Amino acid sequence: MKWKSGLMHGLLSAAVASVAAIIYNILYTKAFIVDFSAVLNTGGTIFSSTLGCVLMAVGYIMITGRYGTKWAGYLNLGYVLLSFVSILGLFSFHLPLEIESPELFPGLAIPMHFFPALSFMAFAPFFNYWKEEQ
Repeated sequence: MKWKSGLMHGLLSAAVASVAAIIYNILYTKAFIVDFSAVLNTGGTIFSSTLGCVLMAVGYIMITGRYGTKWAGYLNLGYVLLSFVSILGLFSFHLPLEIESPELFPGLAIPMHFFPALSFMAFAPFFNYWKEEQ
């Protein structure tokens, strides 16, 4: 895996994950008539999706470059486990007192933790990680 195509994979995945998170935020906000923009804004969503997807791409580039593609499945499993572990921080997060319906916040934030990994793994077959072993 070359750095150029790997980083393109990460950036494309980040763009799709960011758009999915923004659309989900808009739909959730309108459906439940809540506003969590003070703690969960669009810029933070884009930044975290981009950071997560680029780090996943760097992991793929390094692992597949060094060990081949046989470790890609374990890497995917690690990314999914990290997505689950990242949710734990949401349960200890304290919202400001002026925010209404704080019990609805996990329903908005938890799915967003899976968008980067889901997007990254969805686009992985299109970036020829397995081409080297054919």
